[in-house]
Amino acid sequence: MSKLRTSQKKRPAQGVPMLSVQPKGKQKGCAGCNRKIKDRYLLKALDKYWHEDCLKCACCDCRLGEVGSTLYTKANLILCRRDYLRLFGTTGNCAACSKLIPAFEMVMRARDNVYHLDCFACQLCNQRFCVGDKFFLKNNMILCQMDYEEGQLNGTFDSQVQ
Repeated sequence: MSKLRTSQKKRPAQGVPMLSVQPKGKQKGCAGCNRKIKDRYLLKALDKYWHEDCLKCACCDCRLGEVGSTLYTKANLILCRRDYLRLFGTTGNCAACSKLIPAFEMVMRARDNVYHLDCFACQLCNQRFCVGDKFFLKNNMILCQMDYEEGQLNGTFDSQVQ
């Protein structure tokens, strides 16, 4: 018997602090557009200063100062979390449907098996599970408690729970 939980692998990220404008005198130059930053606020990321509008994901152009407090870098690209995982995250196949699971997608795990959220259901009655629900993994099949106990009574399964 196991308790249901969702999981997703995390990748290292860089904080993006919002700073007040630099003291009067020498203005910072923006790493994105190379112009002086005269705005009230500026961002500091990767040891460089940025206009709020210039620090963007290289793929989807979302403003990284608004999306959250993290950004990802690889292969000289500055990326949001979703695009980083889409481009560089590891993927696998669903144990139920055998289709590819994108790296950014939330998954369910049972032992060494990984499932799409929609595929994680009792394989006999198709009952969907919620976080915290009990499930059984028997002969590599996901079972609800009722189907597992019925199989035990009928002798369909061995007495050992995986």
